[in-house]
Amino acid sequence: MAAANLIDGRAIAAQIQSELVARVAVLKSAGVIPGLAFVRVGEDPASKVYVGRKEKACAELGIVSETHLLPQAATEVELLALIAKLNATSHLHGILVQAPLPKQICESVIFSTVLPTKDVDGFHPVNVGKLMLGDHTGFRPCTPAGVVELLIRSGVKTEGAEVVVLGRGNIVGKPMAAMLCQKGQAANSTVTICHSATRDIKAHCLRADIIVAAMGVAEFLKADMVKPGAVIMDVGVNRVPDATSKTGTKLVGDVDFANVQPIAGRITPNPGGVGPMTIAMLLQNTVHAAELKIKS
Repeated sequence: MAAANLIDGRAIAAQIQSELVARVAVLKSAGVIPGLAFVRVGEDPASKVYVGRKEKACAELGIVSETHLLPQAATEVELLALIAKLNATSHLHGILVQAPLPKQICESVIFSTVLPTKDVDGFHPVNVGKLMLGDHTGFRPCTPAGVVELLIRSGVKTEGAEVVVLGRGNIVGKPMAAMLCQKGQAANSTVTICHSATRDIKAHCLRADIIVAAMGVAEFLKADMVKPGAVIMDVGVNRVPDATSKTGTKLVGDVDFANVQPIAGRITPNPGGVGPMTIAMLLQNTVHAAELKIKS
């Protein structure tokens, strides 16, 4: 099938970033340069790539970023001390602690230590609570917020739609469901969360007008699970064997794209769909954090 039904995440992310240029200019005219701190623990290859992309996007927009690296063996106490220092640094408006963290460090403890006003990842319990309450003064997690923007800017009607979210994780699945069932734009949906203990996931999916695939299982969503015309949002990032690749592996999503695309009404490619939006929403959250600093 031609690319007519593709939702171009790269183009929409570029549109959002171009809109942020004016907001950054206003901040700079007021003497404020948005600042974002990245924190990495260890040398996880994927984390290095993700942070590198975010650093590049910050530089392009005029956001000052700095990366703080701790060794793989760093203790939770050492990481907490670093976060305390960053919390107290006035020129930094956002802090992003790159997951995954080493086993000796509890992610929930770390995420809850970042100040809610600097929590541009949207993981602090205060921001999670605001999301559940429909309070728009908090920061929303970047990936599900990016999915919402894709739906809005692609003209996908969500009001009254049957939505299936595949996955119940704290980073995508749960906040995604919360966003889509709220009252408001790109919301007002009837949402079903499916997970590893769900009976007959296929039956749920076949009822769905919109499916958000975020289970972390390579090409989990097959063509026979999709209703013709359904909108498919693929959040997954999975590395699978590929004998034709120089590295011996390749990245695929949670959707069997080649076979689902001909059936879908709209679908995000992977890569080039949700991924660029995650970075765009991080930039947006950081700019908003700087704006709130001026108002406080």
